[in-house]
Amino acid sequence: MSGADDQPSDTMRERVPENSRKFWLLLDADRWLVAGGIVGSVFLALVAAGLLHPTPAHTLLTTGDPLETLYQALVGSTITGVTLVLTLSQLVLSQEQGPVGDQRERMEGAMSFREDVEDVIREPVSPAQPSAFLRSLVKLTKRRAQALQDAVEGIDDDDLTDQVATYVENLEGNAETVAENLEGSQFGEFDVVFSALNYNYSWKLYAARRIRAEHADALTERATDAFDELIEALELFGPAREHFKTLYFQWELADLSRTVLYASVPALAVAVGSLLFFDPSGVSRGWVALVVAAFTVSVTLTPFAILLAYILRIVTVTKRTLSIGPFILRETDRSRNLDWGETEATSGESPGVDGDSDKN
Repeated sequence: MSGADDQPSDTMRERVPENSRKFWLLLDADRWLVAGGIVGSVFLALVAAGLLHPTPAHTLLTTGDPLETLYQALVGSTITGVTLVLTLSQLVLSQEQGPVGDQRERMEGAMSFREDVEDVIREPVSPAQPSAFLRSLVKLTKRRAQALQDAVEGIDDDDLTDQVATYVENLEGNAETVAENLEGSQFGEFDVVFSALNYNYSWKLYAARRIRAEHADALTERATDAFDELIEALELFGPAREHFKTLYFQWELADLSRTVLYASVPALAVAVGSLLFFDPSGVSRGWVALVVAAFTVSVTLTPFAILLAYILRIVTVTKRTLSIGPFILRETDRSRNLDWGETEATSGESPGVDGDSDKN
């Protein structure tokens, strides 16, 4: 490890190639705002297309029965969309259903993991809130990184001490930021998952194991134990983050199902009402008929816009966290080489950016 400049960025925003506006739209923006933007864009696009078309809008809307055909299709697609949402709801519910034996295994697994965490954080009871639970693990990695730096100070190996100093400085800075962001965060909001994703534990895990392997002959028993304890803490953070990410997805899908069902009622009402009562031939001004048609169509598409807004964030997070542990699923810049040894250096890949599958 040649220094801080060779390390991958800790935050997800800095690790992905999207510009800030696209990143904000995919992850940070309120889902209702994104859905409203989609509906508004459809409305403006339809109005602009109608006004810019060489054929007058009134002629376009009254020649044949384009609106009637469109409204019929929208009614059918809305009903189909509601059916799809009900299927998603069943998928979420299926994760919670099962015989008592399966439920007991889930309970035992959860309690076993909590006990493992309690052993390493040296607390009788681990925090119940997800944000506090993750924060306790992040703080633990910071403490153990500091202990590692203390353990290698007396070793006569300048390369080792420099690598550990750079590594610990990076870990401490990232841990402080993530712990601060997690404090007070409420599960059910994206902030908890987003803060956890900003802790680049997989690279830290890879780097710690690699430094330990490279300097195994120079390490004292105390330094080896310090490495082992830090790696143990990082290995606990991985499954904890993935567990809460999965719970958040289930929460988000349940919220999505309810929201789409609510939006489908007015959308169906507008589509059916327009099919029965709206006749563009009875409107003298073509632009008025165009605006009414664009508005009704946009409102009818609201359930789809909501579905798209939610799924965009879910699939974006999923794509960037496909793997657990120090694996890499994306192409990386050859100039940002984090590996040791000729084999990896020539491959042009750097490890463990939380399973990121995007090009960097």
